[in-house]
Amino acid sequence: MRMTYSLLPCLLAIASPCFAAGTADLGRWQERASHISISRDEWGIAHVYGQSDADAVFGALYAQAEDDFPRIERNYLVALGWLAQVEGESAVYQDLRARLFVDVARLQREYRQGPRWLQTLMTAWADGLNFYLYRHPEAHPKRITHFEPWMALAFTEGSIGGDIETISLEKLAAFYSGQTAGDEPNKVKPGGSNGFAIAPRLSASGHALLWINPHTSFYFRSELQMVSGEGLDVYGAATWGQMFIYQGFNEHNGWMHTSNGGDAIDEYSETIIRKADGVYYRYGNRLRKLREQHIEVPYRRDGALHTRSFTAYFSHHGPIIRSRGEKWIAIRLLQEPALALQQSYLRTKTRNFAEFYQTQLLRTDTSNNTVYADSDGTIAYFHGNFIPKRNPQFDFTRPVDGSNPATEWQGKSELKDTIIIVNPKSGWVQNTNSWPFQAAGADSPKRDDYPVYMWSSGENPRDLHAVALLTPIHAVTVDSLIATAYDTRLTAFDALLPRLFAAYDRLPPQDPLRTSLAQPVQMLRAWDRRTAVDSVPTAIAVFWAEDLRKASGAAAVAEDEPVYHSQLDQLGDEVMVAALNSAIARLERDFGSWRTPWGEINRYQRLTGDVVQSFDDSKPSLAVGMGPARWGALAAFDAWEPESTKRIYGTGGNSFAAAVEFGPRVRAKAILVGGESGNPASPHFSDQARRYIRGEFREVWFYPEDVSAHAQRTYRPGE
Repeated sequence: MRMTYSLLPCLLAIASPCFAAGTADLGRWQERASHISISRDEWGIAHVYGQSDADAVFGALYAQAEDDFPRIERNYLVALGWLAQVEGESAVYQDLRARLFVDVARLQREYRQGPRWLQTLMTAWADGLNFYLYRHPEAHPKRITHFEPWMALAFTEGSIGGDIETISLEKLAAFYSGQTAGDEPNKVKPGGSNGFAIAPRLSASGHALLWINPHTSFYFRSELQMVSGEGLDVYGAATWGQMFIYQGFNEHNGWMHTSNGGDAIDEYSETIIRKADGVYYRYGNRLRKLREQHIEVPYRRDGALHTRSFTAYFSHHGPIIRSRGEKWIAIRLLQEPALALQQSYLRTKTRNFAEFYQTQLLRTDTSNNTVYADSDGTIAYFHGNFIPKRNPQFDFTRPVDGSNPATEWQGKSELKDTIIIVNPKSGWVQNTNSWPFQAAGADSPKRDDYPVYMWSSGENPRDLHAVALLTPIHAVTVDSLIATAYDTRLTAFDALLPRLFAAYDRLPPQDPLRTSLAQPVQMLRAWDRRTAVDSVPTAIAVFWAEDLRKASGAAAVAEDEPVYHSQLDQLGDEVMVAALNSAIARLERDFGSWRTPWGEINRYQRLTGDVVQSFDDSKPSLAVGMGPARWGALAAFDAWEPESTKRIYGTGGNSFAAAVEFGPRVRAKAILVGGESGNPASPHFSDQARRYIRGEFREVWFYPEDVSAHAQRTYRPGE
C-alpha cells in the first residue's frame, strides 16, 4: 500500500489538468460519441444507446455529468482520499481513513491486469467524463480535472456509505494524533431500504413483481437507461459516477439491494510490544513486527496546499484504526476491487436466475442483501454475499483476540452455505435491513440452522410492518404494490404507546402532569398510528419517541437502536411521561401550539444543488406526510443531518423508488426525490417533488418506441 510519489505533482494539481486533451484523446472521444445517442424524456431521464457496452458506459457517464458533475467528482474525492484538497483540514482524517485502504499503485496494477473487456469499460468510463469536461469548460472541477481508467476501481459497489465508513473518524483521529477517545459505538445515520418480490401466483397478471426502494441521502443516485448492441439493456439508479446500474432491472430480471446482511467485517485486538527497532504485536507464540507506512495527506488552507504526515500501522489483519485500553484495534475487510466491479456490472446483463446466481458466486458484495425477481416467475432473496467463514466459538460482533490464530478467517463462505430463499411457499420475499428470519413469513429460514455471523442485524419496525402487509397480499398490480409500500402506519408505536398509556394511568391523581397531558394522551389513544400532513398525533408521537430514544442512553442513540426493541423494558414510568412532557413543551416553544399538524413541521425543501443542503424556515417548502424509518415508515422521510431549524427538513429516506412487473413486456413505474438534475436552473431540479410527496409514480419508458414518443431531446455526446 505504498503511495506512488512520482504522481504527486499531478495529484496535487488543482487549477489545471495534468493531462490536457491531446489529438489522440479527442479523436478517440469523438469517434466513440459518434456511436452513441442520448434521448431525454419529459422528466429529463437519459436513455443512452450505443453500439457496444463501452459506448453505453461512455454515454451514461457523459449524461450523468450533465446532470450533476459535482456529485460525481465528490464521490471520487472521497473514495480516493483527496477530499481535504478541496474541503480543507476538516477532511484530513477522512482522507487518511480512505488512504489506509486505497493504494493508487495497486489500483493501477489491477486495471492493467484485469480482463480486457473490463479495461475497455473503464477506459470508456474515464473518456466519457473527460469528454464532458472538454465540452463544458464552465464545469470547473474542484480537484479532478482529468479522470484515469483505474480510478473506477476506487468505488465499485454503489451502496450508501461503505465498509470503510464503518470506521469511527473520531477514534481514528484520536489514535493517529496521540489523543484519547471513548469506546462508544460509532454513530450511524438512520434510515434503511425496502425490497419486496411477489411471485406470479399472487399477482393479478400472473407475472412476478419487484419493489425497489433504497433509502439513501437525497439525490444520491442518477436514474437512467443503458442500452447497447452487445446485449446490455438495463434501467434504474446508478450512484453518481459509476458505470453500472446499482438498483434496477432489465427485460428479464431485476434486483434490489438492502444493507445489513451477513457480518463481513471484523476487528482484531492486537497485543502491542514496543522494541528499539519498531512496534510488534503478538501472534501465537511469536512476535510479528507491525508494518509501517508513511502517508502524506494534502489539504487546502487559505488558498494553498499544506500537508499532514502520518505513520500508519498494519498487522496482517489490516490497518490499526484505534486503541482500546492497552490494545490496538486492527480491522479486516474484503478488498477485491476488480472482482467487485465485475460483479456489479455483470449482474446487469443477466437474463435469468441461473445467470444471476453465477454473478453472486464472485462473492465480493460485502454490504448488501439482494431481493430478486424475473420474467420466468422466480423470486429470491440473498442475505449477504461475501461472508467470511469463521470459528463460531468466538463472538465476532466485538474485537476478537488477534494473537489467537483460531480467530482467523477460513476463506469465503460458500454461496450455497449462506442464507438464500428461492420461490418460498409464501409467494413473497422481503427485507427492510433486518434479519432474514421473517424474509418469507412462515417459510423463512430458521435461526438455529446458521452460525450467528450469517446475519448482522435483528428485527426492526419496518420488518414487522412489511410482514403484516405481505402476509395476506393477493392480486398484486404495479399500482397496488406501490400503495402497499407507501402504507402510512408507524408500527413501532404499537409497542411504544401502550407503555406510555400505562405509565400515564399510574400517575397519582394529584400529579399536575395528569392534567396538563390529558388532552395529548387522549389524542394519542384515538390515533390510528398513521402519518398524514394534517395529523397532530403524528407530531406528538414522533417528538415523544425521539425524546424517549435519547433518554434510553447514548449507546442506543449511536447505534440507531429503536427504543421499543431492547431499551423499552428498562425505561420506567417517570421517563415515559417526562419524555411526553418534553415533547409537548418543544412543540409549544417552536411552533406556538402542541396541536401543530405534522405537515407544518415535516417539510421538503431544495434550495441549492449543494451536496450538503442548507435549509431556511423563511423560504418556500412543501408539507410531507411521510414519517421516519426508525418508527416503522416503509416510505421513509428522515432528517439525517443535525437540525439547525425549527421545522424538520428531509435529507434522506425514499430517493429513487420503482415498482416493476416482469411480463412479456416489462412494465415499471418510478419516482425520484426532487428531480434528475442537480442544477437549480434546470426544469428537472424539482419537477418530481410534489409527485414524490404524494406517492404518484410516473411511467418508466423502457422500450425504444416509448422513449422516442416521449423524447424531449435526442443528441450525441458533445452536441
